[in-house]
Amino acid sequence: MLDLKLPKVDGLSVLRRLRAEPRTHVLPVVILTTSKEEQDLTDGYQMGVNSYIRKPVSFEQFVETVHHLGMYWLMLNEPPPQRDTP
Repeated sequence: MLDLKLPKVDGLSVLRRLRAEPRTHVLPVVILTTSKEEQDLTDGYQMGVNSYIRKPVSFEQFVETVHHLGMYWLMLNEPPPQRDTP
């Protein structure tokens, strides 16, 4: 999970570096952010994010969202096959 509003580096810069590195190129990345900027959403998907989720305002909704997100990634998602690394 990646937040766009990180203290020292922009989250989209982190995503760019992840996608540029062969070892992390296919690593699933979910943006979980408070940003409502359409450009952040567009840029995230153009850079290869797997999912973009806006953090709910209330704590209860946040906990429920994270629960659903965990269930999706752990129970339903089909990850890419493992490759041997040299």
